[in-house]
Amino acid sequence: MNDFSSALSIASSGLKAQSARLRHVSENIANADTPGYHRKIVSFDLSRDTGEVTLGRLSLDQSQLREIYDPSHPLADAKGNYDSSNVDLIIEIADAREAQRSYEANLKMLDQTRQMSSSLIELLRR
Repeated sequence: MNDFSSALSIASSGLKAQSARLRHVSENIANADTPGYHRKIVSFDLSRDTGEVTLGRLSLDQSQLREIYDPSHPLADAKGNYDSSNVDLIIEIADAREAQRSYEANLKMLDQTRQMSSSLIELLRR
């Protein structure tokens, strides 16, 4: 595999990984008010041979669920409390911003690699 195709492969794997991360962050935000919901945490695996990134194991955040006092809620216990989610919107927004910036960086790398290969092809044709 030549350097250009290797760079394209690495960048596209980063795009796929960050896209999946954004999807899971979006699911967490959408379920922020869902009782009993545990936020999803995405991990990545790096291939030492190719440098490509793949989506690793998806796990659930096991931190304590927030307890909400609302005696009128259908899931409330005898004391009027129910377990909400453990999604912190500030953390999710920060994760989304980081994933977006990583996605944009990989997209820029794809574009620059394409431009370099086009320039090289033009030089070879002369």
